Amino acid sequence: MYAFGMSGSDWSRALAVAAFVGSYAALGLGRVPGFRVDRTGVAIIGATAMVVSGVIGWDEAVASVDAHTLVLLFGMMIVTAYLRLSGFFGLVMAWAIRNARTPLALLGVITAASGVLSAFFVNDVVCLVLTPVVLAVTRRLLLPPVPYLIALATAANVGSVATLTGNPQNMLVGSFSGIGYRTFLAREAPVAGVGLLAVFLTVWAVYRRQLPHAPLDAPPDARLAVHYPLMWKTVAAVSVMLAAFLAGVPIAIVAIAGAAVTLLTRRVKPQKVYREISWELLVLFAGLFVVTAGVERTGFVDMLLDWARAANLQRPWVLTSVTAVLSNLVSNVPALLLLKPLVPALGDAERTWLILAMASTLAGNLTILGSVANLIVVEAARAARVEIGFVEYARVGVPLTLVTLLLGWLLLSVLRG
Repeated sequence: MYAFGMSGSDWSRALAVAAFVGSYAALGLGRVPGFRVDRTGVAIIGATAMVVSGVIGWDEAVASVDAHTLVLLFGMMIVTAYLRLSGFFGLVMAWAIRNARTPLALLGVITAASGVLSAFFVNDVVCLVLTPVVLAVTRRLLLPPVPYLIALATAANVGSVATLTGNPQNMLVGSFSGIGYRTFLAREAPVAGVGLLAVFLTVWAVYRRQLPHAPLDAPPDARLAVHYPLMWKTVAAVSVMLAAFLAGVPIAIVAIAGAAVTLLTRRVKPQKVYREISWELLVLFAGLFVVTAGVERTGFVDMLLDWARAANLQRPWVLTSVTAVLSNLVSNVPALLLLKPLVPALGDAERTWLILAMASTLAGNLTILGSVANLIVVEAARAARVEIGFVEYARVGVPLTLVTLLLGWLLLSVLRG
């Protein structure tokens, strides 16, 4: 018997809960006050505490890491890296912008291009590639850059809700739920479609007085560095991957197979590709898997289930609201992992997973800090001496998030066939 009448297992559970609460608090803050520790470091520390406390054994910790999700994410990162290095994203954007004849049409083009590309490739990468293009185009055409940059960021988040490969939280949903790529696309694509329309209308409503009405005087500079042989090879690989996704082949296998094919090249040094991989995100996922697996063994989940029943979390509108709030408190991936154990108790597992994917993604548009895609755009703009303030972004982000969450809830529950 230990001090204060607690047994060894009691102490282990107490330490595990403390590690869990501390980890999620730090994830919400994005750091550990007083230390140089980021979210990835927090996940590593939390996972280590789970193992050291004895709540979860080493073999169990290793087994808790969902390899399917990590393989899917890693494979998509490699394929997307080759598309980026080949100049594919810039070429598509330049072609689309060339066909825009007015500032309003340009806003629509940027919204559509960002949303569609983010549906098939990770939204963060799309923002990373397209932000410099939007900055260059608006500067050349003497247009205010902020409306177009906000449209880029918010459309990337909204568009990524359409597929299982659009963002990391959707990849988690695909791994945990067993929902097929085609089924997910059929249910979530309408959410993304009406969401992109909402992005366009919201940005236009907020900035309509700042956008000129005259036709554009000159086409944007289309000079781009494009590696055509590499681009066509990667596009062919992506086309086969999409066909395999729609045919029902497991998405993790398709992703890593596509990555393996694109790696067979004599044109690009592999080190260039590996530098494009977000290794810290992969480590963050692995750590969070262990943290959530550990807390599931403490009885904490039973408490969450009691809370879920009391909060009527089985109601779609309540689940949508709670997921959105939680995603802004601790970020979308940790929020999804926290709610994962509750899914079996909420009934209609498929609908529940679809709502979790929708709400955790669309909630990212609420504030600048809501998603990595937002931060990528804001920081790249700042480097180019274009400031997008917290309040400035919120003028679009807050109403847009409320509208798209409402539309998503309606499409996935109220108007469900």
